[in-house]
Order: sequence, then structure tokens, then C-alpha cells
Amino acid sequence: MSIPSFDMLPAWVELLGLAAHLSAGFALGIMYFRSLWWSACRFGGRGSLVATIALMIGRFVFIGGVLTLASLEGALPLLTMALGVLIARFVVMNRVREAAP
Repeated sequence: MSIPSFDMLPAWVELLGLAAHLSAGFALGIMYFRSLWWSACRFGGRGSLVATIALMIGRFVFIGGVLTLASLEGALPLLTMALGVLIARFVVMNRVREAAP
């Protein structure tokens, strides 16, 4: 008995995979943009410059690595994950806009 290829999977399995990519992209975006806001606050305050820059580099490497892994699965998973990041950006920016003076 051979293992079926991805082309032979039912449509609901593919939709479930895309939903997982969208959710992972949303979670990744929430973490990315919340840490971006935290870094901006530290730059404005008296935070450690070295720690803030290290976080910034780590943030770029992490989001780049996860999106690269998604691109290895194909264009549609990558675009779905990027859409999740974009949705998370709107959510975080709306909350920041309300909290900022």
C-alpha cells in the first residue's frame, strides 16, 4: 500500500492545512508586532540598547525563517501565512492606536 501524494488528498484536508497556516501566521504576526511595539517603547525610554537591537535581529530572523519554511510547502501556504501576519498587524495596530496617547 503506497502513501497517497498531496494531489490525491481530499479537499477538506487541504483546507485544514490552509487554516493551520492562517492561524500560525496570525500567531506569528501577533508576536512580531507586539515585540515591535515593545522595542519602540524601549527605544523611547531608558531601555538597554543592546538588548533591544538583539530582539530586533531575532524578530527578523524568526519571521523570515518561519515564512521560508512555509514557502517550501508552496505558494498558497506562504500566501496564507502572510495573510495571517497581515491580519495580526491590523489587530495589533488598532490596539496600539487606542492605547497610545
